[in-house]
Amino acid sequence: MTLKRIDHVNIVVTNLERSKAFYGAILGLKVVFEAELSGPWISRVTGVEDVKAQYVILEPPEGGCRIELIEYEKPEGITSNSISEVNATGLRHLAFQVENIDEVVDRLTAKGVKFNSDPVAVSSAVASAPKAKGKKLCYFRDPDGVILEIAEYTGN
Repeated sequence: MTLKRIDHVNIVVTNLERSKAFYGAILGLKVVFEAELSGPWISRVTGVEDVKAQYVILEPPEGGCRIELIEYEKPEGITSNSISEVNATGLRHLAFQVENIDEVVDRLTAKGVKFNSDPVAVSSAVASAPKAKGKKLCYFRDPDGVILEIAEYTGN
């Protein structure tokens, strides 16, 4: 078996329209598909009876890994306090590569996004992109507390 690529990342949200506006209008992803999820197939896949949910798929303007936002109507979605903790076990954050991180931070701040810090420079020892000499990054959260990162690789 050979994995080809990461197809999408799923984020369960409490308010689909609010999250779609955040990931779309604020972060600049584009909506590529919307639908309702219901019926025996989704109940079988999830292992949950009588699922009914709304979902939307967004992707970066230049393509790449898509984000699937899903709001469960039945059974209603649940919120765990640990989702916003950076050291909680499990999928912890989603990172977006950007150009000119300082400009992106200014643009997002003007739209009401609150960052954990200003962009922080890290050395090439932890810059994961090939040929990168360094990296600047910072964290922020979506409307449901999901941790997001923006990162700029330097010296490519």
